[in-house]
Amino acid sequence: MYEVEDGFRDYDQNVDRFLVAPSLTWNISNDTTVTFDAVYAEADRPFDRGIPAIGDQVADIPRDRLFQNPDTIASTEELSASYRLEHRFDDDWTLSNAFRYLSVDTFDFRLESWTIEDSGRLEQRWRSNDDYAEFYVFQTNVVGEFQTGSIEHTLLVGVDLNRATSRGQQQRLPGDPGFFTNIFTAGAVDTPRPGLEDLTLIVRDGNSRQDNLGIYLQDQIAFTDNLKLLIGGRFDIFDYRSLDITTNTTTEDTVERFTPRVGIVYQPIEPLSLYTSYSQAFSPNLFDATVDGSILEPEISEQFEIGIRGEFLDDRLIANLAAFEITKQNVAAPDPDNPDFSLGVGEIRSRGIEFDIAGEILEGWNVIASYAYIDAEVTEESFIPEGNTPDNVADHSASLWTTYEIQTGTLQGLGFGFGLFYVDNRPGDFENTYELSSYLRTDAALFYRRDNWRIALNVQNLFDVDYIRYSEGFREANTPGEPISVVGSVSVTF
Repeated sequence: MYEVEDGFRDYDQNVDRFLVAPSLTWNISNDTTVTFDAVYAEADRPFDRGIPAIGDQVADIPRDRLFQNPDTIASTEELSASYRLEHRFDDDWTLSNAFRYLSVDTFDFRLESWTIEDSGRLEQRWRSNDDYAEFYVFQTNVVGEFQTGSIEHTLLVGVDLNRATSRGQQQRLPGDPGFFTNIFTAGAVDTPRPGLEDLTLIVRDGNSRQDNLGIYLQDQIAFTDNLKLLIGGRFDIFDYRSLDITTNTTTEDTVERFTPRVGIVYQPIEPLSLYTSYSQAFSPNLFDATVDGSILEPEISEQFEIGIRGEFLDDRLIANLAAFEITKQNVAAPDPDNPDFSLGVGEIRSRGIEFDIAGEILEGWNVIASYAYIDAEVTEESFIPEGNTPDNVADHSASLWTTYEIQTGTLQGLGFGFGLFYVDNRPGDFENTYELSSYLRTDAALFYRRDNWRIALNVQNLFDVDYIRYSEGFREANTPGEPISVVGSVSVTF
């Protein structure tokens, strides 16, 4: 894949992307298969923080106005290689073994949006980040089916070994001077990009290594055809070490944690399933470092869920309704005083309901619809006050996408699509100092299918709504949504 883009933002340079991803599957025998995958990808794009916020909302300025020097750049190069081996011992037992290597090399040289005043005066400072990370993932598991009397079991036993290493630094101009522009009257700062050798102030320079061993066991127990229990657990040992070269300090720690999982499904009648579940999760904050060079504590989460699932119209239409509560600790968030670094939020609790429906209502008429209500707040204060809502979390969101394809006659294969996507008001930062406005985006599609050919025309943001897609968690960085976009495509399968 190769893509070049001159986006709607007022860049003086293009976005270039390149990707190649070969894959090979070898059926060694009827019972053994191995698949090899590789990916190489690179992308060069202008650096862009979007539109700053003024007062309690994103500034009312043209969405294509850019506040970056035209010579700024952000580049990424990724390389991955993996294999997955599956061997079936018999009809009941299967072994899977997989390994993946991934390297990510990133570099940027940009003007960082630093502070914004209510007058529209934006302060920016030169930054350059150069980082390299490697990931090694090794997984092995066995899945088996057996019975104890009349009770059926599906057993899963496995082990994960993971290693993540990183090194990198950030450079700034001596004294870290600011450059100013007014977002209401001008675009990018009229100052030439300095040479990389001029950025002699090193504020971040270090490396880290993080190792994780996970052992897990799960049993899905079918007491009857309509009553099933899932019970399992995972034990993790997480070991990390980081070296901050700027202060010549080393941080080391080892964390051990057991995380259980349990769920039950009951079908009072065949098309209807009632379920409930409880689970915990343990997720290292791999590369979220604080300004003093230490690594954030791992994120810990706990989830309760109860729901109902229905399958209708001969299983062509599936609907789900669920209520949930999720509690997370040590969630990484931008440091309000230094957005290049992170801090851990003490605890966040999210409660809500989700409803989705998907399938074929009539022959040729498909629909996907969803609605979510989320009540999220900080429940344990750290640097964020209790009661605040996490950034980018909307109380209400909903979507509808439906298509119809003519099934018979001379117009057979001609289809139409229509979609609505709604997102409610959301806080732009954890401090809740400003808000991202709600929006309703309309999409449409026209397509024609004949034999193994398909021609399509997709329109996104049909009515050219001006909206903000998301915030990066601080006032100076809010990404606008794309204006009306039309994509034409031709595809053939053989």
